[in-house]
Amino acid sequence: MKIISNYINGELVNPLSGSYLDVFNPAEGKVYAQLPDSDGGDVNLAFKAASAAFPLWSSFTVEKRSRILLNISQAIETNIEELALAESMDNGKPLKLARSVDIPRAATNMRFFATSILHFASESHYMEEGVINYTLRRPVGVVGCISPWNLPLYLFTWKIAPALAAGNCVVAKPSEITPMTAFLFSKICIEAGLPKGVLNIVHGLGNKAGNAIVSHPGITAISFTGGTQTGEHIAKIAAPMFKKTSLELGGKNAAIIFNDAPYYEMIKTVVRSSFSNQGQICLCCSRIFIEKPLFEKFKKDFIHRVKKLQVGDPLKESTDVGAMVSEPHMKKVLSCIKIAGEEGGTITTGGKRIILNGRCENGWFIEPTIIEGLQSNCRTNQEEIFGPVVTIMPFENEEEVLGYANSTKYGLAASIWTNNLGRAHKFAEKIKTGIVWVNCWMIRDLRTPFGGMKSSGVGREGGWEALKFFTEQKNICIKY
Repeated sequence: MKIISNYINGELVNPLSGSYLDVFNPAEGKVYAQLPDSDGGDVNLAFKAASAAFPLWSSFTVEKRSRILLNISQAIETNIEELALAESMDNGKPLKLARSVDIPRAATNMRFFATSILHFASESHYMEEGVINYTLRRPVGVVGCISPWNLPLYLFTWKIAPALAAGNCVVAKPSEITPMTAFLFSKICIEAGLPKGVLNIVHGLGNKAGNAIVSHPGITAISFTGGTQTGEHIAKIAAPMFKKTSLELGGKNAAIIFNDAPYYEMIKTVVRSSFSNQGQICLCCSRIFIEKPLFEKFKKDFIHRVKKLQVGDPLKESTDVGAMVSEPHMKKVLSCIKIAGEEGGTITTGGKRIILNGRCENGWFIEPTIIEGLQSNCRTNQEEIFGPVVTIMPFENEEEVLGYANSTKYGLAASIWTNNLGRAHKFAEKIKTGIVWVNCWMIRDLRTPFGGMKSSGVGREGGWEALKFFTEQKNICIKY
């Protein structure tokens, strides 16, 4: 049994309560670790450590902060095998995915912001002879970062890297469902020479440790990634306290496929965009709209390719689809599939829990599922499922499919498949999402703004947007 510790003031410590929570291996369906059941007392200790560390850390030159963050990035790369295995065991995702995507991206996050802070510049404005304005940007202080379970270290570092690079100190809470790589990251930070108190990691439940971070009067900014309902709760607490808030929330993303799509590249990519990480990525496409003349061919080929996906032990190289992250989430996804049937949908493949043999016989696995025959405004096509479930639906013309794509309360991402450049530009402009991919999916330039519209969030992450969020600007006007 592995015991996870909090990371407060540069040390690995037990929770004040002495209480722990179980951590499950999703592929085996059994407890393999325990994490601290932290509360407001632990968060307050973390805040005091961060507050004490802030004057020194914020006064470091950007070059010095950059060097330390680069040390952390290098340590992630050095420990990629240990971290990838921990991520796979904690989350249920295929080991090959954690090794090729999640952990390398965590290292890239640290390196990107370690170097970008070196080029983060202020502005000046000349008004008239003898008068100039210039803008200073300074770290906001102690900030709270709360990350989700689907891409644990990937999204944990996506938040803390810009916060630390900008000179803030951080109180962070990873998901209680997938805490292991954040714990290992604590050890990396100690070895990399991160000063005590600069980063503090408090493990525990959202309604205890998470609430304590969001409501703490000394924590001046909150960056959160997770469900829309939780985002609403955070906003209600943070808004009256005038905290800076960045919320990256849910999605119900559309893939729009026209007759002139680059077919083989499209169908290969749409399979990946539907079922990567068991569909547990906020950017996955869960609604697929196909222009009518292409619909039957696409359906046949899509079903054929999806049936070939291997659901199995995440540690096997042959596995394409691993375990759902938790038993409650598996049951929730299965209930959504049942609702789709009640709404008149036809399951063309999948739709059931899979029971494997051997080590994973008690694991939480679901077949990749394709559903057709639903209306665009039904619950299945409007509500986020966050699992290996997609719907397919034909459309007649551009106006019709644009209405379908924009019909949900979400607005995170969309992908458009067409070789018509004019159509691509027009649709990209009219689709109400923060991110649009044309003839591709999940190609990410970390310099670009990341985030959604409507119920998919508030604010943007990535590039200068992240560094701006974690700094306060001050205009200074001088007459000389």
